[in-house]
Amino acid sequence: MSTHSIATAPVRIKSDPERSHRVLLGWGYVIFTLLLLALAAYGFDYYRLDPLQRPFSAKHAALRPSGPIGLNLGYLGLAMFFTIFLYPIRRRWQWLAQKGSSKHWLNFHMLLGVMAPFVIAFHSSFKFSGFAGMAFWIMVAVAVSGVVGRYVYGQIPRSLNAAEISSSELEAQHKHLAQRLAKQNVLPVADLQLLLRLPKPERVARMFLFTAILYMITLDIIRPLRVARLRRHALSFGQKLGTFFGLLRTGNWDLEWAIDAARDQASLSKRVLFLSRARDVFQLWHVIHRPFSYSFLVLALIHIVVVSLLGFVRWS
Repeated sequence: MSTHSIATAPVRIKSDPERSHRVLLGWGYVIFTLLLLALAAYGFDYYRLDPLQRPFSAKHAALRPSGPIGLNLGYLGLAMFFTIFLYPIRRRWQWLAQKGSSKHWLNFHMLLGVMAPFVIAFHSSFKFSGFAGMAFWIMVAVAVSGVVGRYVYGQIPRSLNAAEISSSELEAQHKHLAQRLAKQNVLPVADLQLLLRLPKPERVARMFLFTAILYMITLDIIRPLRVARLRRHALSFGQKLGTFFGLLRTGNWDLEWAIDAARDQASLSKRVLFLSRARDVFQLWHVIHRPFSYSFLVLALIHIVVVSLLGFVRWS
């Protein structure tokens, strides 16, 4: 008899693109944060000096804007700056639009947009006067508006095909969560009402856009505190200590199921309530963010040309 050998094909483990993206993005934040901390630690005694005293410091030659460290930080900021603008360009270049997903591009756009002002601040040795100072503060305005815009963008729920979800679909999800929450018998209804408490729709409709943004942010900040308070009502004193007074999850599956349902309901209720305001804010954001971005582009290019003509930067 012949022996039958069973050949087993090697099992290929599929990579998770989302997980790989999160890891890469996390490393990006870690690397930039470590770089900034290292610069702050090394140059702390220099940056805190009066500008008139800095030339007498032993670190002045390296840390001044035209010094080896300062100049390389300028090159890094320039590279970050041009990479940031790849995101809006991607929408117009088909070959670039096929590379990766819009969500991943946006996340790296945010990473560079948040870190670039810090890199440029160290490049300028924290001197923000004159023409270069104007460009810096415009860049800060671009970064701040970008963070706000990303937050507002996240307040507008989206369906799986990335199309904006309709109000009826949003309301259907709202009712489904409400039914799911009504079935629980772990948390008292009176305690749940505190977590789900929101302003009246009429009040939201009368809010200024800036007030609406602050209100949305405030609700997101205090929600974990309300959840912790909700959790504490079902915990003993020892369990409260073990969960940092309700901030951490417990081992009680029923309790955590009800907590998750209540948190989802509170988040979705806020989105339903502020949906129209979030749309208005996002439209206004486009009017503000883009002109600031293009203004900074012009000022940055002028700055580069001027310092090159004056001999502070040599490209060869």
